[in-house]
Amino acid sequence: QLRRPRADMQNQIPFIAMVKIVVAASLIYGFYCTAAFFLQRPVLFPVSHIQVPQQPKFGDLNVEIQWIETEEFKVESWYLPPQDGSRLPCPLMICAHGNAELIDYALPGMVPFTRLGFGVLLVEYPGYGRSTGSPSEKSIARAMTAAYDHIILRPDIDKNKIILLGRSLGGGAVCQLAAQRDSAALILVSTFTSVCSFTSSYLIPAFMVRDPFDNLSVVSAYDRPILLFHGKHDDIIPYRHGIRLSEASQNGLLITYDCGHNDLPPDYGQYRKDIVDFLKGNGLI
Repeated sequence: QLRRPRADMQNQIPFIAMVKIVVAASLIYGFYCTAAFFLQRPVLFPVSHIQVPQQPKFGDLNVEIQWIETEEFKVESWYLPPQDGSRLPCPLMICAHGNAELIDYALPGMVPFTRLGFGVLLVEYPGYGRSTGSPSEKSIARAMTAAYDHIILRPDIDKNKIILLGRSLGGGAVCQLAAQRDSAALILVSTFTSVCSFTSSYLIPAFMVRDPFDNLSVVSAYDRPILLFHGKHDDIIPYRHGIRLSEASQNGLLITYDCGHNDLPPDYGQYRKDIVDFLKGNGLI
């Protein structure tokens, strides 16, 4: 009669140990997900690691500095009018940069388009550079739409020829804008389908993503021409994202370069030619 409780006790030991292991694993996973929830924005928007020039350097470029103010933030934007001002109103290209960049970095690559008769608008993100506020999907979308609404009032802008161009995270910024405002074409460079598409690699539930940037849904619903660029060897935003966006688009063209993420484009001359050919083919130049 004394041995039976001991046998029962021995049978319960593995079960109790298993319960302890499950509880401990759940607590560790819960801590991991909580940390990921709060750390995801510093990773997605690494503003603390970006060197910010005290003053923008324009040289002899004709650049109009415009500050866009809302109740939440004040963001800097730069407008570059077309170098040939005889053809007005002009088409407008709105540019959004990557997550570890500033409009200062994007400026040189956009200047050639002003020689083709385009006006160019570079919009900074809240909390980036000299702008106030904090970056998030919602605040970036508000900054982009506010800048759009401000520039569209100009009589020298052709409202029927507005092209949205975004690189990497900037692809998410212009997709947010495309979902809320009218545009003639969308150009996505090294852009992801959504932030949620990366969560499985880190064992994080998709519902915990604070800034999903669901570009795939926007591209699927967009009925205007879309040009996509992606590097075949991109190890930051894998090539499959470009393929998936292209397959989902109603009128999309994917151009593949033999490069990675940060070295796209490998040839700026060819890159600009590809964009010009796309715009000419759709009657936007």
